[in-house]
Amino acid sequence: MNDRVTITVTDGIADVRLARADKMNAIDPAMFEGIAAAIDRLKGMTEVRCVVLSGEGKAFCAGLDMASMANGGSGLALGDRTDEGANLVQQVAWGWRTLPMPVIAAVHGVAFGGGFQIMSGADIRIAHPSARFAIREAYWGLVPDMAGIALWRTLARDDVLRELTYTAREFDGAEALRHGFVTRLSEDPLGEAMMLAREIAARNPHAIRGSKALYNLAADADAATVLYAETEEQLKVIRTPNQVEQVRANMEKRAAVFED
Repeated sequence: MNDRVTITVTDGIADVRLARADKMNAIDPAMFEGIAAAIDRLKGMTEVRCVVLSGEGKAFCAGLDMASMANGGSGLALGDRTDEGANLVQQVAWGWRTLPMPVIAAVHGVAFGGGFQIMSGADIRIAHPSARFAIREAYWGLVPDMAGIALWRTLARDDVLRELTYTAREFDGAEALRHGFVTRLSEDPLGEAMMLAREIAARNPHAIRGSKALYNLAADADAATVLYAETEEQLKVIRTPNQVEQVRANMEKRAAVFED
């Protein structure tokens, strides 16, 4: 990981920040590498029960830094992919979906192009009402290629996606909410994301991870596969120490103490 992304873990919550505030967190080659490294690091952090992803400064992410990408190459490759099928530029968005723990994106300012795709990889997205969004690639004569299409198919209608992609127009938080790109709006998206993360972190972490795995599977699998997977995930957690502790804590009206 490099200075483009920071991770701070407190009480089971990883506060992950895109840290190129002077460029509105625009994505340059170092940012691609930093985000991918952060995702890789988080995968092995069993003590992390929820991730909150945000951008420092005036924006979540303004998209590609076109000047630096022109000088440094696109990073595109048909080979060199993760086990899930993503190349580097796709991994910075798709990778959040593959993390075992939930990811909450707190969005302010702008989330354009690649930034919009990164935001879309989160399980839950909380945005400021004044935030601006765009599937921006057609503005530059490009196609969305950072896993957005694989992510958006579970969020918004096909005709909406086509219109926003073909026009590259900007839209506001209210429209993003209406289409399903964001979960809800908040005047304090980071504060609300942290509050939600604390609520999630107070639940059996293995049950939460199992639930995320099921929702990830549901996008592509047939009903029989999902039904079998539900039972499989339940058998992993039922009557385990964490599940028993969750029940006891609820009955004793106290905070649960889980094993990682």
